[in-house]
Amino acid sequence: MGRGLRWGGAFLLLGDMKIFPPGVFVVMGALLLPALPAQPIKTTAGAPRAEGWRSVEVTAGLDRPWAMAWLPDGAILITEKRGTMRVVREGKLVAVPVAGVPAVYSGGQGGLMDVALHPKFSENRFVYFTLATGAKAENRTELARGVLNADATALTEVRTIFQVSQAKEGAQHFGSRILWLPDGTLLLAIGDGGNPPAKLDGELIRKQAQNLRSHLGKVLRLRDDGTPAPDNPFAGRDDCDPAVWSYGHRNIQGLARDPATGAIWATEHGARGGDELNRLAPGANHGWPLVTYSREYTYFSITDERSRPGMADPKVVWTPCIAPSGLLVYIGDKFPGWRGDLFAGGLMSKEVRRIDLDAEGRVVGQQSLAIGQRVRDVRQGPDGFLYVLTDEPAGRLLRIEPTAN
Repeated sequence: MGRGLRWGGAFLLLGDMKIFPPGVFVVMGALLLPALPAQPIKTTAGAPRAEGWRSVEVTAGLDRPWAMAWLPDGAILITEKRGTMRVVREGKLVAVPVAGVPAVYSGGQGGLMDVALHPKFSENRFVYFTLATGAKAENRTELARGVLNADATALTEVRTIFQVSQAKEGAQHFGSRILWLPDGTLLLAIGDGGNPPAKLDGELIRKQAQNLRSHLGKVLRLRDDGTPAPDNPFAGRDDCDPAVWSYGHRNIQGLARDPATGAIWATEHGARGGDELNRLAPGANHGWPLVTYSREYTYFSITDERSRPGMADPKVVWTPCIAPSGLLVYIGDKFPGWRGDLFAGGLMSKEVRRIDLDAEGRVVGQQSLAIGQRVRDVRQGPDGFLYVLTDEPAGRLLRIEPTAN
């Protein structure tokens, strides 16, 4: 790391002579954070290799898988981006896809995306999933619900229970992760709609992330029937959509809750650089696109501001991007040293990134579990192992196991 000195609360990097806001500087394209009174955030570009693990292929032949959820009998539901839902049972991919999945718009980043079971699935058999609908000229993210039959071969009574308020054009930034909360409501992450030159109502569509009347660029909190939770932070205000829970997001594709602390964590994509790990809270504004560490894909500046009073700062910023997708808080017993830590999939970095948290939830380090393919989802299975989906035309389901001592 280059030599530097602290000046006026900022860090001046000698040689490059680049000054960034307090606590942030850039070295060789890697965004780093110097020591602050709290525990310092470690390097946010590359990370040392994690030790003591191996990946084992469970099954292959998946077509760009996006997400997974475990059924009570141990079978795994897996969504494929082009619009099919598959079942893996006892390590084998069932040949025939689940029937009853509605048509999706699978252009660009859109398609069949996240999947989650209702907390009372054993009673109602409800499966929730997100999908892009429409066409390139006009599309949106929707949340649908169906009833899975006893042998997991078909969905019935499928209906859309929520759709994003505005249709958009293009094939970018749909979100969209589902996270159930202990009170039976769910969080739903929605992307900001896309990159320039995509517009809505005559201005760049990404500005919708700051528009509280819009669903774009938000985390929404819904009841299990798709209606807004009545105690949401902006409920009752005429200038806000009642579903909004947090805002100022670009494109969240990782969402997880720590059952020990109740903390809600999210990973979201930046543009050129500036991927973020955020700790979410109801009513919080996370700044996009008014404050960001990202640059345009053309390398021009989006904004010179990295932070503002009243806006929530990220806990980690990754530059270069890892393109995070999938996120979990590990609570299993197979890797005791990893308990309580975050694990984020990386599409561009082709890894799973372990984010080491201390007892107060501060980021104190990172490690890389190199996978070698684009990682779209990472989850903890009921058996305590980590499971990974690779986003490839011949995608794989992998299990992360400890190596023998």
